[in-house]
This record gives sequence, C-alpha cells and structure tokens, in this order.
Amino acid sequence: MSISKRLPPAESRLAALQAARALLIEAGPQGVTLKAVAARIERTHANVLHHFGSAAGLHQALAEHLTEGVCRAIGEAVAATRAGIGRPRDVVDLIFDSFGKEGGGALAGWMLASGNEDALDPIVDTIHQLVDELFPSEHAHAEAGAMHEVTLALVLLALGDSLIGDRLAGSLRLDRSTARDQAEALVHAALARQLAGGD
Repeated sequence: MSISKRLPPAESRLAALQAARALLIEAGPQGVTLKAVAARIERTHANVLHHFGSAAGLHQALAEHLTEGVCRAIGEAVAATRAGIGRPRDVVDLIFDSFGKEGGGALAGWMLASGNEDALDPIVDTIHQLVDELFPSEHAHAEAGAMHEVTLALVLLALGDSLIGDRLAGSLRLDRSTARDQAEALVHAALARQLAGGD
C-alpha cells in the first residue's frame, strides 16, 4: 500500500498498522519490523518510529488493532446469531481464524517469548469488554461469570489451536476441525443456558 501523499497522523498510523497486519500474515511476527512497515507504506523508518516509539510499541499497537477488528466482527456475528440469521459456528470461526490464519496466535506467542507480556493487555481488555457488552449482567452475576468462563475457554482453545493444533490433531489422529467443534459446543451450551435463564 502506498501513501506517498501526506496524510493526517491518525490516517498515517492506520496505514502503518494495516501494512503491519499484511506483513504478519505474509511473513509471520518476525517480519513485522519498523523498517519493513516503513518500506511497505513508502515512509521513513523515523516516521513509523514516531507513531509507535519502538518495535515493541508497534507490536502492541498491532495486537490491539487486530483485536479491535476481530471483536467488532465477533459482536456482529453474535448479534446475527441472536437474531436467528447467524450461527454459533460463525463466532467460533472468527475467533479461531483471528488467532490462526490472521496471525494473532503467532504474534501473541512471539511477544511472550520476547518478554513483551504487557503487549497482550489490550487483547485481554478488549475481549473482556466485548463479552461484557454482548452478555450484560442484567439477569445475574452468575450468568456474566459463566460467559467469562466460556470466553476464556474459547480464546485458549483458539490460541492453542493456532500454535500446535495441526500437529496435535494429527498425532492424536483427530479431524483438524475437532477443536472448533468443541468450541462450537461450548457456545451452543452457553446460549442455551442464557435462553433458559431469560425465561
């Protein structure tokens, strides 16, 4: 993506994040460098450094950017499911794809290995906020707690699947979709409990 013309700071930063996301998918986390992002958007290293402060800052901003986009999509999928025009599997696939083919799992693992654990805070905070918005504790705190438990299980399943799912499923002679199937069953059960509680 070229942004050779001068852009406002917010648009320039967004272009850098979009370029970083593309590099993450193409080359993995190690390919997301200030220099590579700068080259992708035809800016100087100093320009990209100005927006993020450091390579670690770029990775943290990318993690937050990815999570916000995924959470928006998950929110829409959950709303569609509630309205009867979507399926719980759509929600599961979005979460698994965000950690898998979108590179979120590899980025999270790489940041942890690099000692940049704080960079995961935006991911945790954004997912927590999404769950609170989608499943407000209007019925009872127990219901909200149950949804947090389901969210924890879904994210851990998706993260683990992105890192070792292919090899582990193969080793256990299980279908590659087994983890997604298990996650879908969790969502079905959670929605059923919510409907029963609302009666």
